[in-house]
Amino acid sequence: MRLSNLADYAVVVMCQAARHCGGGRVSAGELAEETHLPAPTVQKLVSRLTGAGLLRSVRGAGGGLQLARPAAAITLADIIEAVEGPIALTNCVEGGECSVDAECRVRPHWPQVNQALRGALAGISLASLAREKEVA
Repeated sequence: MRLSNLADYAVVVMCQAARHCGGGRVSAGELAEETHLPAPTVQKLVSRLTGAGLLRSVRGAGGGLQLARPAAAITLADIIEAVEGPIALTNCVEGGECSVDAECRVRPHWPQVNQALRGALAGISLASLAREKEVA
């Protein structure tokens, strides 16, 4: 399994937004500058992350972006699903087409696999991802 670039960038943007917690709001332009990501990409991600209830946009003087919930209450699964949709390793689980669908004996097991994967990703908080690693 490999995340799309957009999902990867969403994690980077959310980690940077989390580092601003307690220090006021941040603009999408500032997030783009701090993460070295293209501004249009960050704008697109901010829109999706806001729509998913992970970021909150405040207008007016002193406005900007902030986390919609504490970083400890946002998980890696939340961020990935905001960009990619539900976590699923195969298309067939969501009704996608498959050439062996009628004879497949594995299909009934995919929901269990997907749930285990989602559970693992849900066990990783944004707070832990945003924490700076100490260099040894």
